[in-house]
Amino acid sequence: MSNEPREYYTDERWQNWIERLREEEIDPEDEDSARLLLNLQDDTAIAVAKIITDFDEGELDEETALSELEDIQQVVLSEVEFEDEEKAMLIDGVQTSLMCVFHSAQEYVVGGPAEEGTIEEYVEAAAEAEQEEELDAALGYCVQAGTLVIAGEEMDIGMADELEFGLVAEWVNGIDSLQTAMRDPEVVEEEDE
Repeated sequence: MSNEPREYYTDERWQNWIERLREEEIDPEDEDSARLLLNLQDDTAIAVAKIITDFDEGELDEETALSELEDIQQVVLSEVEFEDEEKAMLIDGVQTSLMCVFHSAQEYVVGGPAEEGTIEEYVEAAAEAEQEEELDAALGYCVQAGTLVIAGEEMDIGMADELEFGLVAEWVNGIDSLQTAMRDPEVVEEEDE
């Protein structure tokens, strides 16, 4: 165990993304805007992936890993005030997606990957639960799918396209960011000065 604290993610880093969102004309149909939102989301997912990797490698114990995840979660899921309603909705969507990322990471740290079932089965169960308006259950299923992705199973992102727009689609979108981050945790670094 190294005692040196690592900075996985900072409030300043999140605020930089938010400032960019404030400054830029955001049109979700526009590729650059869509990429900015995705990068912001992936950047957080990468920080989460690094914590999980360090936990898996024994650099962090369970308590420290959970506390690091909690720190990032407080930064990223705190309410963001935007005057522009569309931007507020978009950041809300990113935060919703990331909520599933945090829950999946926490579940993985505490309990490991889901012991049975496939990613597809969990996502289907989540979609059904959402239709029944059982949102806690839906999130629970998405989180189980997330733990499997963390453990290295492959989620077919085509699944997201088949979901009706809603919370489960947002959560699966978050899991996709997490999957990308677990595979290649250095994607968004070039944003740094």
